[in-house]
Amino acid sequence: MKNSLMAMGDNIMLRKRAVVESVNDKLKNIVQIEHSRHRSFTDFITNALSPIAAYCLFPKKPSISLEFITDN
Repeated sequence: MKNSLMAMGDNIMLRKRAVVESVNDKLKNIVQIEHSRHRSFTDFITNALSPIAAYCLFPKKPSISLEFITDN
């Protein structure tokens, strides 16, 4: 890949990637969400929403704070 300058917003979001990856890791390992082939749409929704609902009940969750500052 060629070296090129990134936009400031892209650079900030790249730094936030570690938090997003940790949330995905928790969903895969702790709550046991997995990608599998479903026979019906209701099975897919059940397997997708039940771990996310369980994750919402966790006492401590990683978070991303996004603050946009406009300079004039």
